[in-house]
Amino acid sequence: MRRFGAILALAVAGLLPLVRYQSSHDAAARASSAVPAGTGAAPAPGKTAPPNPAGGDKTVDGSLVQTEFGPYQVRVVFTGTKITDVQLITEPSDRHSRRIASSAAPTLRQEALRAQNANLDTVSGATTTSNAYAQSLQAAIDSQGG
Repeated sequence: MRRFGAILALAVAGLLPLVRYQSSHDAAARASSAVPAGTGAAPAPGKTAPPNPAGGDKTVDGSLVQTEFGPYQVRVVFTGTKITDVQLITEPSDRHSRRIASSAAPTLRQEALRAQNANLDTVSGATTTSNAYAQSLQAAIDSQGG
């Protein structure tokens, strides 16, 4: 009876990764069908929204960067040529990657606002998130002409 319990536990442990497996194709399909967070429909990646008449701000979405863990995309607010806000609007759908992105995003935002460019220091433990964030940010800056 003892052997049966050990065999059952090993079988469950061996099958658990298969049950949790999520292919990058599945993640990309879910990300493309999801509406990014924010206000209503977002402009296409690299496209700019009309300036905010009250503050003269311009909102630009960076490119959607696909990684082995899923997609990342940032939305950048410019006042003139100055970056005044950066938000992570698309991130992978699995809990682990979302937790990493959620903890790294404030640091990356602060770094982007300080540097005013996409040459950001990598957040320890969030290398993929940091690199994708910087790549999407650079695409937004390039489309802004900055």
